[in-house]
Amino acid sequence: MPYSTLEQLPRGLKDNLPPKAQLIYQEAFNSACKKYHGKSIAEQIAHRIAWAAVKANYEKHNGDWRKKKSP
Repeated sequence: MPYSTLEQLPRGLKDNLPPKAQLIYQEAFNSACKKYHGKSIAEQIAHRIAWAAVKANYEKHNGDWRKKKSP
């Protein structure tokens, strides 16, 4: 079940992640849903992949998600 809009994301994501991080989550989740469609744990896999995508670009600092600095 892909997310058509950011408004459809779970409340915890919307309340804590910045908009660009939400977009990363949405795009990664939707892509994983397509890739693993038909598998019994497709949604669970999609959530894990989406979080990994967010964590590759953002980090939690003092309770807030912030974009990682470029090396």
